[in-house]
Amino acid sequence: MDHGAFVEIRRGFPGAAAGPYLDVAARGLLHSATRAAIDAMLDQQSAGALDKKAAFAKVEETRALFAALIRATPDEIAFTRNVTDGIAAFAVSLPWRPGDNVVLCDALEHPANLFPWYGLRPKFGVEVNTVPQERGAVPLDRILAAIDERTRVVTLATVSFAPGFRAPVAELARHCRERGVLIVVDAAQSIGVLETDVGAMQVDALAASTQKGLMALYGLGFLYVRQALAETLAPAYLSRFGVDLGDGHEAASGDAASYRLAKGARRFDLGNYNYMAIAGVCESIRLLLELGPRQVEHHVLGLARRFARRMEQIGLPVYGGASANDASHIVTIGANLGSEHDSTADTEMTALYDHLTAHGVRLGIRRDLLRFSFGIYNDESDVDRVVALCQAWLKTRPALAAA
Repeated sequence: MDHGAFVEIRRGFPGAAAGPYLDVAARGLLHSATRAAIDAMLDQQSAGALDKKAAFAKVEETRALFAALIRATPDEIAFTRNVTDGIAAFAVSLPWRPGDNVVLCDALEHPANLFPWYGLRPKFGVEVNTVPQERGAVPLDRILAAIDERTRVVTLATVSFAPGFRAPVAELARHCRERGVLIVVDAAQSIGVLETDVGAMQVDALAASTQKGLMALYGLGFLYVRQALAETLAPAYLSRFGVDLGDGHEAASGDAASYRLAKGARRFDLGNYNYMAIAGVCESIRLLLELGPRQVEHHVLGLARRFARRMEQIGLPVYGGASANDASHIVTIGANLGSEHDSTADTEMTALYDHLTAHGVRLGIRRDLLRFSFGIYNDESDVDRVVALCQAWLKTRPALAAA
């Protein structure tokens, strides 16, 4: 896929024309095809003409497309409401014993990958063992040292929401597999942006939502569970779509008392689906597959590296450094990683944030850092515009520029 393809793709994102949008880590822009699919579903619903059979077909088409995106099989994919829902559904289905434990780095995890695990304590007597972060990164050696004979799960984000570093998932998974420990990942920040191969990563479960790199709506997510593992699990909640009744009607129950769970992760499907959101994300995933996941990753990482280098060149502090080996499409600016979710105690960074937003730049603040995140609709003009604005702001801060 050549550079021209991304130039053409950008034209399909009306939001990209309103100024630099560097906030896919919060939510992605909608492509015109995604919007059209959502509008078509709304039109059908408004007219009382919703075709339920076609809606079910779209569910399966989308399931297969997402499976292709992460190199899984459709039977390994379930639909959820969001990342929290996916992680919680998987976590509560495991055969816990009192005294079992989960290992994670709570300082770097989003609440979506914290509370589902802490919620197991009163129900099953599961302990949560946390390890401290190290300069914004997940310390592999500390996680491995924290694993003991009662560890059942290690969990982490593929990319942290702040400062945005990639985790050593494949290496950690190899160690976990050798020790009989499951590895569960929150892929909210990487899915649709960085190439994902669940087989190469060797993860047991992966949860994702659709509003960020998948460039669709809130209220929908996916749960991948490795097939051999999924076949051993019983979901906490069971619905018609989690039961194998062949090609029977959606409202059929058959002999409910002797139900058989659906194949693989399908057993985690619940109730009717979010058909409108599914129709939208179907088009977004199709677009990503047409571009090619590897080409998408190359495009966004190239922009992020260029941006980080230029920020360092003009004198702004790139957290972790512009040449960090674990850098992702997320670049954070600031000296210290804090604890505030959407504000910073650094008055200079607050002033820079206000300056950029006043000039039409969309970005975020996470953990006391300014967060810039790149998507497929970004290009070098976005980088140049933000750098120029930062340079103009620095001229009003001679002391900071001198430092």
